[in-house]
Amino acid sequence: MTDPVFFPPARRINLSEIAELTGSTLADAAQGPLEISGVASASVARFGHICFLDGKSAAAIAPRLQASAVFCTAEMSDKIAPNVVRLITPRPQQAFALLARTLYPEAAFPQPLFDRRGISPAAHVAPDAFIEDGAIVEPGAAIGPKATIGAGAVISANAVIGRGCQIGRKTHIGHGASIQAAFIGDRVIIHPGVRIGCDGFGFVAGRAGLEKMPQIGRVVIQDNVEIGANSCIDRGALTDTIIGDGTKIDNLVQIGHGVTIGRCCAIAAATGVSGSVVIGDFVMIGGRAGIADHVTIGDGVQLAAGSGVMHDIPAGARWGGSPAQPIKGWLREVAHLRDISRGKDRR
Repeated sequence: MTDPVFFPPARRINLSEIAELTGSTLADAAQGPLEISGVASASVARFGHICFLDGKSAAAIAPRLQASAVFCTAEMSDKIAPNVVRLITPRPQQAFALLARTLYPEAAFPQPLFDRRGISPAAHVAPDAFIEDGAIVEPGAAIGPKATIGAGAVISANAVIGRGCQIGRKTHIGHGASIQAAFIGDRVIIHPGVRIGCDGFGFVAGRAGLEKMPQIGRVVIQDNVEIGANSCIDRGALTDTIIGDGTKIDNLVQIGHGVTIGRCCAIAAATGVSGSVVIGDFVMIGGRAGIADHVTIGDGVQLAAGSGVMHDIPAGARWGGSPAQPIKGWLREVAHLRDISRGKDRR
């Protein structure tokens, strides 16, 4: 029995086509007709594969490379085994990713679980829901009253779309996801098990204990956002929770009520963002970070994994640690503690 291949390449492609597609320069033009059958990492690539080498750590692999072709920088080119065809580009990984999306389109964007088109007879759709032509609603999905589903959208098996929600065109809602009190833009990917629009964690101390504060806001997710499996995005208490265009959120991330996240941010797994946080554009947050409520994080900030943010962070800063601080100071403290533990003292 052969191993199953879940993502076979859509077609074969030669090196001349690859160079044109990616804007790279083929070091040996005579090798242009050579066909590539697939992509692989540099450490396991073999004949027929193309890979990429980038960064200082790649220099050790370069002489032993066994791929047919490789994306690399001009500086790395001379270090690569002579039998490997080189495609020269200043951004090897970006070129590799573009080629991979071309060869494996079904892996780049989630596909329907079932082959049928249109609305499955095993789905439940409210009579006053509006579904544009070309949308797919799979078995077990439930679409509530006055909900709107755009053309080309996929509502996967057992997903739930609540009353009045709007799902944009070519947006994919993964199986088992639930959407309520939310407007979702075009070309958004919602992975399985995501919860969007649930109550925020809002309570007020009262005489009898914790009293619930009603959460009457919404979730607004702009175009081209991706939200990883089993992440939760709460609706706002009084204002909306907003996720900006092009932002990518990993699995198991918690976004609290009333949070605003800007454009093209990247938030890694197990991060928790408390209520009313404002995050600027192009922010990168490492895994397992925690951000206290009402904090503002400026544009372009980079936050190390495991950081605990308790104060505002200015634009362009790099912070780490718990409590978080500018990263140079944090690294100095870590080094000093290491020296103390080893019986050294830098004073």
